[in-house]
Amino acid sequence: MTTKKLLRALAGEAQPTPPVWMMRQAGRYLPEYRAVRARAGDFLSLCYTPDLAAEVTLQPIRRYSFDAAILFADILLVPQALGAELWFADGEGPRLSPVTTAADIDALAEAAAVHERLAPVYQTVRILSRELPAQTALIGFAGAPWTVATYMIAGRGTPDQAPAHRLKDEAPKAFDRLIDRLTGATIEYLSAQIDAGAEVVKLFDSWAGSLAPADFARYAVAPARQIIAALKQRHPGIPVIAFPRGAGSGYAGFARATGADCVALDQTVAPEWAARHVQVDGCVQGNLAPRHLIGGGQALIDETRAIVRAFRHGPHIFNLGHGITPDADPANVRLMLEALADA
Repeated sequence: MTTKKLLRALAGEAQPTPPVWMMRQAGRYLPEYRAVRARAGDFLSLCYTPDLAAEVTLQPIRRYSFDAAILFADILLVPQALGAELWFADGEGPRLSPVTTAADIDALAEAAAVHERLAPVYQTVRILSRELPAQTALIGFAGAPWTVATYMIAGRGTPDQAPAHRLKDEAPKAFDRLIDRLTGATIEYLSAQIDAGAEVVKLFDSWAGSLAPADFARYAVAPARQIIAALKQRHPGIPVIAFPRGAGSGYAGFARATGADCVALDQTVAPEWAARHVQVDGCVQGNLAPRHLIGGGQALIDETRAIVRAFRHGPHIFNLGHGITPDADPANVRLMLEALADA
């Protein structure tokens, strides 16, 4: 039996102190990350330089001894590997050449073609699998098809994902082809990460909450189910964490519907509700509000302890409800870990 706390939680074990890691734990809140980012020159160079990407992945492990490291990469590397142009505008986030017509979608590369462009990412995973401490699990990840599609269609992040909703409603056959292409590419990408040494993979559906119930079933649940089934067929026993952010009541039953081993929860969901309706199906992950790592203090301590108490009767991975923000205080991460140990 594994001694890695994260893998034990994913196998269904309730532990007195849950394993912990943080979304975006390798990032701009850490001065050592900013130093490496400056050396890389730009964000994409950092993602595609294995030694540097591995270094920033390892930084929060050295500082905080989290129970898991998550590969440093970006969900938009997959559309780039499929043929979209990708760049990052300073202070404005990612930009993509928009995919807005059936012809644009049909011009994308086939799913299996992603590996050549993404080979440096797999090398990063191999480095990490060698260099991580023995007790630290390695998480690979990808964006879920709906979320990645929203960026591809708009060419950037949008507040309401309106361009993707419009294409979905006005050209459903073309939109379905895009989702199918992304689903296949995601299977290929995550499978290659597992081959390189990832012990867990996570599927980020950051904009799942903008889907109405019928579309949620079609474009969040169904692709996740297909991806997870394919990964488990290729890699029996591989645990998968799914994060349909903003799902609300849709979190209930998501694990059963998709085959996910763990459902990550955003901070809008009450832990007590999630313990009754989500944790009954297996492991849950979450769900401290990232703002607590800015303000710190007793509110951070109290909320950390309350989350642990709510989930104490079942398998739980402590995490944030979304990524840690650049203005978070690294000292508050330490305070969170102390509160977790004393909960």
